[in-house]
Amino acid sequence: MNTFATINPAYNQTFRPNRLSLGVISPLESYAVGALPNLEQHLQRVQQAEQLGFAAIWLRDIILNVPSFGDTGQGFDPFVYLGFLAAHTQRIALGVGSIILPLRHPAHVAKAAASVDALSGGRLLLGIASGDRPEEYPALKQDFANRSAAFRHSYAYIRHMGEPTPRFDNAWGQLNGELDMLPKPHAARLPLLITGASQQAPAWVAENGDGWITYPRAIATQERIIHDWRSRIAAAGLANKPAMQSLYIDLQDDPNAPARPIHLGFSSGINALRHYLKQLEGIGINHVALNLRFNQAETGATLERLAAELLPDFPTLPND
Repeated sequence: MNTFATINPAYNQTFRPNRLSLGVISPLESYAVGALPNLEQHLQRVQQAEQLGFAAIWLRDIILNVPSFGDTGQGFDPFVYLGFLAAHTQRIALGVGSIILPLRHPAHVAKAAASVDALSGGRLLLGIASGDRPEEYPALKQDFANRSAAFRHSYAYIRHMGEPTPRFDNAWGQLNGELDMLPKPHAARLPLLITGASQQAPAWVAENGDGWITYPRAIATQERIIHDWRSRIAAAGLANKPAMQSLYIDLQDDPNAPARPIHLGFSSGINALRHYLKQLEGIGINHVALNLRFNQAETGATLERLAAELLPDFPTLPND
């Protein structure tokens, strides 16, 4: 089956079968040295990305500054920042890649996510993950070794919270059908995108997520992995689902500059970048979130160049 489910406007607009859209990762600035961005123009850059036609802005859930990790993301709490961005933008999808479920109670995740989705008119894309920074777990009195089960139970809890007067009982708590969560998501449910394996079996990931967030790889390797994931979806009798990945880029002035590897991406001219993205589209990647942390040119100018020279090849189509 070659269609995606209809969930909310952000999901329906960002993910189209056989097409690739482009988003950007916050903070929209260069900070190759050090873990802390300056965030001086953070809102202006997000508004610029929206005006230029990028499909989505992506945040991360980094609760504590772990020195060995070397990155603090956008710094602000993702749900607080999503609410702020929802009030200052109109069309761009608001994504998180990803909320670390074992470190947050799922009732709070479900309510915060549904609130953002309702207030923004269905612009939320909720990535979820089990977490990869062991240092954070003792700080929140959680067990890093138990994050697989904690993630799975949290996922189930969040799914149930979207139902009318939910009834369930698991490791995070129970509801007896008399209590309810308000608000409900904008549409039928929250779009939950699973990041990586999240300590789960491959079949579980394929069957339970509304999409998959994975990492950059060589094209042939990525093609095999995406094919295997979609084969598990089909084997479960489910409709096709979108796949997305991140990509660090450093856009060179010379449009014909060849690709040179950098951390989880490459430095290149626009033509090599376009060729790579077209290859990703051809193997079934539906969205790429570009990270400009290591980009050496001025961020605003780079966004303008990407919009003028690249977005026409990967347009964000209006939600049907």
